[in-house]
Amino acid sequence: MTKTLDTDLFDELTVDAGEEKQEEPQVDMSMPAYGSKEWHDYIMAKFEPRELIDGNPICAGLRRVAEDVLGSIVSSRPSQVWPSTDVNGPGRATVVFEVVINWMDSGELRTFAEVADVWHGNTDDLFCAHPVATASTRAEGRALRKALKVKCLAAEELAKKDIVSIVRQSVSADKGIDGEWNEEDVISLPQTNFIDAKCKQLDINVMNFVNAGSEHYKSIAEVSKQTASKMLSTLNEYQTKNKSIPDKLLGYDSNWR
Repeated sequence: MTKTLDTDLFDELTVDAGEEKQEEPQVDMSMPAYGSKEWHDYIMAKFEPRELIDGNPICAGLRRVAEDVLGSIVSSRPSQVWPSTDVNGPGRATVVFEVVINWMDSGELRTFAEVADVWHGNTDDLFCAHPVATASTRAEGRALRKALKVKCLAAEELAKKDIVSIVRQSVSADKGIDGEWNEEDVISLPQTNFIDAKCKQLDINVMNFVNAGSEHYKSIAEVSKQTASKMLSTLNEYQTKNKSIPDKLLGYDSNWR
């Protein structure tokens, strides 16, 4: 009789232990579908206060949240680098950065890449001294926010400088015959390149943006310098969130020229 009781007790303990081993891991049921309307707010709530500057996440925070939500980062590196060639100053540097994620740790690898440039006109002086490193951080932040599908800029992409005024000054060398700036002249190449760069950064269709006003242009070459300056001001307001970007302008196309 005693032997039977011992066996029953052992069997019961074995069953209990087996039941404990079969417990399934907890799943975050609050996670919305990737890229859904609720996705942005869900991701932004993941950032700690120290990882946000005026509501914009820093690159380190984007990296942490990406691994927490999307899966392990298996590769994170600059794939192309164009360093400054200016021997007398910080100059301009451009970096393409690539992030490879083990998607949801499923074994599927997804690659996200972005480009960023740094020069004295779009970067605060403290970081302008290290253009390649700063451009690399900016490009990584852009790649990570692309992966996370957040509708904001990384903190490293912003600057306290009045970028529009600096751009205007940088094209002041392009003058009329009398040596003065002529606002009725056609748009300058630096203005065109800056509009293209800003539209790419904000995912704006260039020609849709150019034709968003009362005038219709077949080519950006028909735009005057004065109108181009106003366009630059509008893009700056979009970047600083003083104005919201209309949905009809979204969708950058690199073949717009």
